[in-house]
Amino acid sequence: MADKSSLLHVEIFGQTYAVKAGTDPEYLRRLAAYVDEQMREVSRGTGAVDSLKIAVLAALNIADECFTARSSGDGASRELDARALELAAELDEVLQG
Repeated sequence: MADKSSLLHVEIFGQTYAVKAGTDPEYLRRLAAYVDEQMREVSRGTGAVDSLKIAVLAALNIADECFTARSSGDGASRELDARALELAAELDEVLQG
């Protein structure tokens, strides 16, 4: 059973959840607020009233954001790696020349 002192109560889409806070309760509050806003946005956009359907659609939107961010990060990392190799080659030329 979780230590009650580490439980944080957050509200998401009108429901209160007791969640283990970990080391940064403010981070958990921000996450809960983000999920709440995503669910409210889906509800406004679709007119859906079933909270489970709204939660699934919000989860899909959040997953899309996550995958897009990962993809962007991967591309940037590859570009940085390529540039680092170019600079290393140029440095080798300078040092040998």
